[in-house]
Amino acid sequence: MTAVRAMYFSATGTTKKIVTRIADRMAELGGFARIDTDFTLPQGRTEAPRFAADEIVVFGVPVYAGRVPNVLLKFLATVKAEGTPAVPVVLFGNRNYDDGLIELRNILEENGFRTFAAAAFIGEHSFSRILAAGRPDDEDLRIADIFAAGALNKYRICEPDIPHPVPVKGNDPIRPYYTPRDRAGVPVNILKVKPKVDPDKCIRCGHCASVCPMGSIDPNDITQFTGICIKCGACEKGCPAGARYFDDPGYVYHRTELELGYARRAEPEFFL
Repeated sequence: MTAVRAMYFSATGTTKKIVTRIADRMAELGGFARIDTDFTLPQGRTEAPRFAADEIVVFGVPVYAGRVPNVLLKFLATVKAEGTPAVPVVLFGNRNYDDGLIELRNILEENGFRTFAAAAFIGEHSFSRILAAGRPDDEDLRIADIFAAGALNKYRICEPDIPHPVPVKGNDPIRPYYTPRDRAGVPVNILKVKPKVDPDKCIRCGHCASVCPMGSIDPNDITQFTGICIKCGACEKGCPAGARYFDDPGYVYHRTELELGYARRAEPEFFL
């Protein structure tokens, strides 16, 4: 084994925090080198990386609406391996990871990886500063260390005939994306909602355009969108002046319902 690779999409840094922690711990315990592959920004998805047969990939994405984000599926289909051991990891915003983990596991298996361990962790919800605020926190990182040690131990015991795919929670066939609804059961459609800019607060630094995972904010006029908004929170939470905000009634309603309905502390789950 030559290296442990952390590979992730992480708009607000929560997925990166957990994935790199797991990879760092596995590398430390095993005495291996470390590699990072960040495909959050568009330039990170122009071509798929090459994988060595003797490396472990800790592969992480956030859960959007209970699934792997659909905007990533085209790129993920290009990420191929030839038996590379892999650890799928998902981050969810305290509601549920639904079929996100089993979907990521299946994608990796179909692409030639051997998934031997998997985990679902919690990160601050992209819509909210209240729901799972500050997570992953110290307790989450402690659990990540435990998981990393268990995953490495399994790898050492079982390789080269490590059993795969790792059994995880979720439905197969995969269920449709989660649909937010009001209390009468009517769907709340926020697909086309985009954040606004407070002109009195905006300092025209361009940070929002530089961190947009879709490259959708015009750097020459940050009030304009040139593509889709996936509501990842990168521009809103990352704005140094607090100038980005959402005021769409459906979005605000859904955020409030999430904050009220899922205030309990969800706990990480891992599978070995």
